[in-house]
Amino acid sequence: MEIERRRYTKTYISIAPMIDVVFLLLLFFMLTSHLVQEPAIKINLPASKTALDPGEGLPTITVTRDRIIFWKQRPVDFEQLQQALAEHARTRNTPTLRIKADRDVHVGRLIRVVDAVQLAGIKSFSIVTERGRKDSE
Repeated sequence: MEIERRRYTKTYISIAPMIDVVFLLLLFFMLTSHLVQEPAIKINLPASKTALDPGEGLPTITVTRDRIIFWKQRPVDFEQLQQALAEHARTRNTPTLRIKADRDVHVGRLIRVVDAVQLAGIKSFSIVTERGRKDSE
């Protein structure tokens, strides 16, 4: 008696569609990562248990630990800051802004910035902090 042998056909899984999906995912993440960039000014914000969302899109004064003051991402000195704040107050009905100061900035420097803001006629401002981070005091 003769036994009939099964014929095995070679089967394979085409990986071309999987490569297409991986390529599209890679392309998606590469393109969207450029849209979500961190600001160029690196500061360590102080922690606060009661921190609120300060609102994005508001003009920002940033004070770094190196004692450099930035207004709208551009470095300025106190005189330029006061002029820019006065201009900002003139062009807005209810001017508001945010102040971001590094946690290592001396209080005196921060007070000078707050004074410049108030002397420019801006009564609505917030000092930005991080919520929930534990700092050593």
